[in-house]
Amino acid sequence: MAAGQGYEDSGYVLVDARGRALNGRQLRERAYKVMDRSGLRRVRLYDARASCLTYLAYHGVPDHLLARWAGHANARTTKRWYVKPDVDDLRPAADTWGGLASDCAPVHEGNVRCGSVNG
Repeated sequence: MAAGQGYEDSGYVLVDARGRALNGRQLRERAYKVMDRSGLRRVRLYDARASCLTYLAYHGVPDHLLARWAGHANARTTKRWYVKPDVDDLRPAADTWGGLASDCAPVHEGNVRCGSVNG
């Protein structure tokens, strides 16, 4: 209101005093100030964004809506760069890797091979 006619209604949520969208540096600076004032640990905005999109994805939000939320034209971009695997998704790989150090190694889901690698 103080800017009067000089205010731009850009449609963005995070804007400067004249209504213009903030750039990446401005967003980081403001976010870090809020984190500091709130006593929160500083996190990169990229990580916060990825956490948000991962949470939404694992709670049933469809891919096309995730992409829209992220501002991406392509849902594959969102899924590839922002939606991180859940711990349970990584467990089969960890189990397979763990089998390398033991006498039994999972071959695939539900099957285990024990004995020497050569025989």
